[in-house]
Amino acid sequence: MDALISPKRRTLLQALGAAAMVAGCGEHRVPTATTRPLVHFAGATMGSSFNVKIAGAALSGEREAAARAAVQAAFDDVVARMSTHDAASELSRFNRHASTAPYALSQDTLQVFALARQVSEETAGAFDITVAPLVDAWGFGPSRHATIPATERIRALQPGVGYQLLAVDRAAGAAAKAQPGIAADLSGIAKGYGVDLAARALERLGHTDFMVEAGGEVRTRGSNAAGRPWQIAIERPDAVPQRAHFIAPLSGHSLATSGDYRIFFERDGRRYSHEIDPATGAPADHRLASVSVVAADCAYADAMATALFVLGPDRGPALAAARGLAAYFIVREADGSFSDRATAAFEALGGTLA
Repeated sequence: MDALISPKRRTLLQALGAAAMVAGCGEHRVPTATTRPLVHFAGATMGSSFNVKIAGAALSGEREAAARAAVQAAFDDVVARMSTHDAASELSRFNRHASTAPYALSQDTLQVFALARQVSEETAGAFDITVAPLVDAWGFGPSRHATIPATERIRALQPGVGYQLLAVDRAAGAAAKAQPGIAADLSGIAKGYGVDLAARALERLGHTDFMVEAGGEVRTRGSNAAGRPWQIAIERPDAVPQRAHFIAPLSGHSLATSGDYRIFFERDGRRYSHEIDPATGAPADHRLASVSVVAADCAYADAMATALFVLGPDRGPALAAARGLAAYFIVREADGSFSDRATAAFEALGGTLA
């Protein structure tokens, strides 16, 4: 397989190493009678790792170096603009902006704001970047201190949560808050956007057969070294050691996964994931273990996967089916087993259980 969708579990994946989850990591595959040249390189970004595979003609050292530099620059640019953990980032400065006056932002950040609002509207607010204060209150934001906040604190923060409280004016190059204290968290969309930027950087360099993965979000184009669609595996939740659950063939599509086994903490036997439900102000609480979305752009797949996970095992599949989305759900059953649900659009992609 070409890549394993490997969510970033604070308690597990850092120990295993995300790069090890991508088949062929660290190797330049020698072409055989049935394969084409394949170049692979990896790096660090957004608290995780990225992996790139380029198939087709053998690359010179200069072309490979140019591809590496372009991909790293794309991810570095997203971090500089959209990280909540970097106090100097553009987003962090915007979050500290206490006024309701328009605040100048780059077109990249405004584009992500606009896409986030689109997904918010399509999901009736299940995806909402203004949950930043709630994310931090639960210890998943810049504070990085896992805690169960008091009910009173959640109630005090909720009036400042609502995607309608952010106005985006791309023509003017600015965004404005409806009231002081509004803050945005782009962790549910920025990684996918970074994958999109990296893929476009490779396209500008003339590459037509590649896979870009960052922290489990993937974008593909063309075919792999065997001349087939890229074989992208969705991870089985909670599996130790990690292993594939379902393998989807992708070419020209992106795939993003959200789940409760990505980043979480446990208290008294209960798991609290980083996926905050804007409606309750608390981590989503249901039997859905993960949801994967396939779309043209990784940023959209990333945001929509987050929204569908928040909606849960019943409302999530219903919305995905109604909107014609290609989505795959893995649900925990009472006996500890998993059941799968896929929309018709996802089933049309093909693929097999691992």
